[in-house]
Amino acid sequence: MYAVVEIGGKQYKVQEGDVVFVDKLAAEEGEIVTFDRVLAVSQEGTIIFGRPVVEGATVQAKVLGHGKGKKIIVFKYKPKKNYRRKQGHRQPYTKLQIDKINVAV
Repeated sequence: MYAVVEIGGKQYKVQEGDVVFVDKLAAEEGEIVTFDRVLAVSQEGTIIFGRPVVEGATVQAKVLGHGKGKKIIVFKYKPKKNYRRKQGHRQPYTKLQIDKINVAV
């Protein structure tokens, strides 16, 4: 059984027990969060697609922790004008473990 769920404007294909990294959520470590924007669910060989979401379907996940991703370098440069700007960025993330996929069909 798997589900396609929308978290923070991005879509993730998840199964029970999966660990996913999503954009940072405002939730404490150890807290259970519920997502109701489930776009598709597959169970026992049948796939249910939502229009745009599957009614009554939710995904429960446990927050394992927060962190920052790898650093990327943003370098702006204009030739012959002595313009150079170097900036680093680390995207904050939340680590989730998918506990349960609920479907009320």
